Amino acid sequence: MTVTILAILGMALATYATRASGPYLMRGVVVKGRLKAALDALPPAILMAVIAPTILTTGLAESIAAVLTAAVAFMRAPLVVTVLTGVISVVLLRMVLS
Repeated sequence: MTVTILAILGMALATYATRASGPYLMRGVVVKGRLKAALDALPPAILMAVIAPTILTTGLAESIAAVLTAAVAFMRAPLVVTVLTGVISVVLLRMVLS
């Protein structure tokens, strides 16, 4: 229990330090053009790097649900609708395919 709490606190501290240091480290950098495009592409790329292994190593239900969720997100649905699509579709697909 204590190790778990320390791990959570350590991860929270690392996350905060990363977020807080960004503006400090970038204070003298003019962000435009290619640099802006590269920085704008980072969040979705990191998200896909985290999600892709789960999609590819789990079952068929999770893979189909991921495709459905991506399609809804691609149509620019609100975040709540996108998340609900993923959750509901994976639950229903697990029930049907199991």
